Order: sequence, then C-alpha cells, then structure tokens
Amino acid sequence: MTKQTAITATVESIPFADLYLSDINPRSVVSEAGIEALAKNIAKVGLVQNLAGLRDAKGKKIGVVAGGRRLRALALLQDDPRFQTITVQVTEDEETARLWATSENSQRAALHPADEIRDYGAMAGRKIAVADIALAYGVTEKHVYRRLALANLPDAVLDALKTDEISLGQAAAFTVADDESIIFETLEKHRADVTKGWGGLTEYQIKTMLKPNSVKGSDRRAIFVGVDAYKEAGGRIGGDLFADETLFDDLDILDAVFAERIEAAASQIASEKGWKWAEATTDAYLSWDFMERNKFGRLYPVEGILTEEEAERYDELADLANGDVLDEDGQAELEALEAKLEGDFTDEQKAHAGAIVTVNQEGKISVTAGLVRKEDRKAAEDAGVLEPSRHKPTVDAPKSPISEKLRSDLRRVETGARQNALLDDPKLALHLLAFQLSGKMGYAHAFGIRTDDVPNMPETETGYTLDKRLTTPEKDSGGSMWDRDHAKDFATFRRRGDKKIMEVLHRYLVSLLTLPNGDLGPMIDKMVNRDTRSVWTPTAENFFSRVGGPYLNELWRDLLDLAEDHPTATTFAKLKKGEKAEKLDDLFNDAETRTALGLTEAQEARIAAWLPEGME
Repeated sequence: MTKQTAITATVESIPFADLYLSDINPRSVVSEAGIEALAKNIAKVGLVQNLAGLRDAKGKKIGVVAGGRRLRALALLQDDPRFQTITVQVTEDEETARLWATSENSQRAALHPADEIRDYGAMAGRKIAVADIALAYGVTEKHVYRRLALANLPDAVLDALKTDEISLGQAAAFTVADDESIIFETLEKHRADVTKGWGGLTEYQIKTMLKPNSVKGSDRRAIFVGVDAYKEAGGRIGGDLFADETLFDDLDILDAVFAERIEAAASQIASEKGWKWAEATTDAYLSWDFMERNKFGRLYPVEGILTEEEAERYDELADLANGDVLDEDGQAELEALEAKLEGDFTDEQKAHAGAIVTVNQEGKISVTAGLVRKEDRKAAEDAGVLEPSRHKPTVDAPKSPISEKLRSDLRRVETGARQNALLDDPKLALHLLAFQLSGKMGYAHAFGIRTDDVPNMPETETGYTLDKRLTTPEKDSGGSMWDRDHAKDFATFRRRGDKKIMEVLHRYLVSLLTLPNGDLGPMIDKMVNRDTRSVWTPTAENFFSRVGGPYLNELWRDLLDLAEDHPTATTFAKLKKGEKAEKLDDLFNDAETRTALGLTEAQEARIAAWLPEGME
C-alpha cells in the first residue's frame, strides 16, 4: 500500500457470534482482572470506540485486528442485548488490517498524570461518585482518591507537573501546605535550583519549606504528649495525605507541652519511687560522657537472693518459656522471680541518690536511676552506700559555654566535613568498609551500615553546605510510590554501567561514615585533607546566638588581638547579646567588615580557620 492508495473500509453492525480474535492482532497477553474491569466500564458507559476487523475469505466472519481487549470484555456481556450486535470498522484488504493493528497499539498514549488529576477533579466537581470515576477510567478507587488529593493544588503546580518540571511525588509533597503563597515561593525555589544545576528540591525539602516548624506524629515528643494534650494547648494539626501521617504544626507549643509533661513525670517518679531528686532532660538520650561531665557517682540495685525452692521453680519456668509453652500465669510468675533476682534500690540508697528522666525515640519514659550528685557524694560514702572514689581528686574545669545541644550540632558538622572530604577518595572508602566487615575493628565501626541514619545535618543549616552528592538523592523514576515494577527498574539501573554504579555505591557509602574522633578519625582526616570550615562557617544563627555574652566578648578580643580595656573591646562588651552575635557574623561572613577593621593577614587567616573548642 502506498500513501496515495485509498483505504477502503465500511462501518457495519456485526453479530458478536461472527467476531473472533485475528492472528494479526498484536496483543496476545492480557490481564483477566483488567478485562473484567473493562467489561464493567463498557456496561456502564457503552462501547465508546469501534472495533476494527478483517473480513475472512468466505465473507461471513470478521477477525478483530484492533480492539482485542474490548472483544474479550464484550464476551463477558453477552447476556446484555445491547452488546449482542457490535459496530465494527471492516476492511477486506489484509495490508489495511495490518496497518490498523499496528497503528492503534503504537499510537496509544496514556493520559498525563496532570491531565488525569484535572479531569478527576472536574468529574468530582460534577458530583460523579469515585466508584464511577474509577469505572470510567478502568482504575481502582484507591488510585482515584490519590489523584483527587492532588486536584486542589494550584494550577501552577499542576502545570509544572504537566511540563515535567516536578515529579508526581514532588507534586504530592505540595499537598501539605496551607498557605498558597508559600507554595508559589517553594515552586520558584525549586525552579531556581534546577536552573543553577542543583537538581531542584527533593520531596522532603519541599515539605520542609512548606511547613518548616512541623514535626511528624511519629516524633518522640508528639508520641509522648499526644494529640489531645497538644490541641488543648492550642496546637494545630496538619497532615500529609500521601504519607498517611499527622503533622504537628506548632513546634513551640509542642516543645512547651513536652517540657511541662516530662518535668511532671520526673516529679512523680521522685515522689512515688522515693528518690531524693529526679531531674528531667528534653534530650532523647544521655551522651556517652554524661556521667563523667556531671561528676555523678553511680549506685546499683541490691541483687535479690532466691530460695532453693524459688531457684528450682525459676529454672522450670525458664525452660517452659524457651519452649514457648508458658501460659500467662506462668509468665507473670517468672517475671516476679526475675524482678526479685535483679533486686532493687534500697530506701537508704534512694535517700542519697536520684534519677535522670528522658523520653526515648519511641516516646516512652526512660529512667537512669541511682545517680549521686557531687555534693551528696560524701554523705553517701559515710552512709556506706557508695564506695569512695579511687581516683585522685581533680580540679573542676569551668563549665563550657557550649551547650550539649550545640555540641551535638557541632559533632554533626564534623561528621559532614569528614564525609565531604572522603567523597574525593572512593578507594579509601572501600578499604575502610572492608576493614570493618573483616571484623578487625571489634565492636567499633567505621560506617553506619545499620537501619539508622548517620546525622550530618545540624538543626540550623545556615553557614553549612555539603557536596550535593550528600544532600541530593538519586533522581526518582516517578510513578506511584505504592506500586512499582522492581524488576524493570533494576534492569534499567544496571544499564548505567559499572562505573556509574560504583559512583552511586561510593556516594551512599560515604553518607554512612560515622568514624569516632579517636585515633582512626584523625588519620583518615589527614589522608583526605578534611577541612571543616570548607563546609561550615559560624553565623549568628548557627553559633554566636547560642553561646553566652562573655564568651563572645573573649572571642572578639582574641580574633582582633585587643586588650580587655581597648575601646573597640569595651564598646563591643556593652552591646546586647544579639548585637554581638551579628557583629561576629559580619566579621566572619562580610569581607567589607574585615576590610573596614583593617585586619592583618594573620588575623584574616585566624578567622578563616577558627573553629569552636572541641571541633577539628
């Protein structure tokens, strides 16, 4: 057939019994569930598109070359008189039939998600039921609900989805917003980042920009406080429809209620358990050096002693428990014996000691008990409940101006700097991995190859910039987050080649780096030339406003080589803390300020290399 040849065809009403699936039809594999859904659709809205077929040599039967799924669905509807005679476009020319068969399948294109969302929204606006929308499109009701959740997004977001500026997952992230103006600002920020070659905002970054002060309902503070207490205090609840999670939108209120409730819990524990004191901390856990820094003495429960009869019973119950044949009464009896064996603190111990109360990551109270404060140590030793220290007394160091929370942020900065430097040496990263996996590090580890994350982002990100390979995840292939073809995606991933795959491995391996400072950390730092200041610069927000005024005074004098009575130093000392923080911010981040102060090369170098105490 040439382009000039006329295509001869007629549209005829053909009894269904005279139709069959032609061998020319290219679609040989179909989903039975899909055929049933299509049959329901046809029964509801009719046969919208005609079948196309080739008349056989005898002229009686029509082989369907285009519309095989519709033909199969119509076979399920033969009890309905409406579908016992079918409208078919018929040709007697085999080449024309083959052209129809190829053309229909090759030209078929799925509706773009943005158009689908808008159409679903329009249909819902006309009061068409979700079940009917699902039937019309041949999809599940769950699919329709997910699309409708996006239908109220501003046109600008749906337009960006239509032009593939954002993925479906990124569009879903915009649904958490309450303020349309912030949506537009976030979308423009995403576009600006793409223009700069930074890859745009991730779904997480979009949600964070839209609700920067929100926390998930899975946050330990939210779990501990509970929705009712939070709302009673005036807190607002939002939600992420696609993550099926509750968002606590007022962080200040949540923190205030959290602090109030954990203080109340500490008071209750002190009263009910008979401790001399109980102190609450809003931290999730106590740091490894908490006991040493606070000079606590430690008491331990007095172990219980089981009678001979109880010991025999304990062994009997433990054997039953190991065999999973212990009933509830037996389990309760076993736990009572275990509690007696483990022992408890005595009243005399409690008279000299106290407890620190925290809320763990599961939102549950955690108590570290039996702690003797420095001022109570002598009395505890005299009472015989605490052994005298065998260490020589040391002169107490002055309390650090850097809070534990700030120090935690600075440790994260150090971790990020080390990771940043190691990005340039993939072979070294692999050597470290082999070193750990071979068991040569004992219980220590070089990488956080576990189910937890390795924090490298401080709470305040100003002045902190990591290589985008540590902050920008792999570009998502798009599509549903619930239903993916993993085999196809993996095959696509493998086609990028060994070199690219090794780059991905190196990138994510480095993001798990969690070396302690110890001796190995500094060794690696030297090998990769780690430079913490290359990724972090102190600012008013991330550091100076978070330490005390006297510390800022001393830092100002030290950096500028000023005597304590120098006018520049005394003028600075009279400023409010916020003003001091801003002036130091300018000193570190504004070249014109340093020029105006007439700094020497040595002073410039000192500022460029300066790090808070304890950082490297």
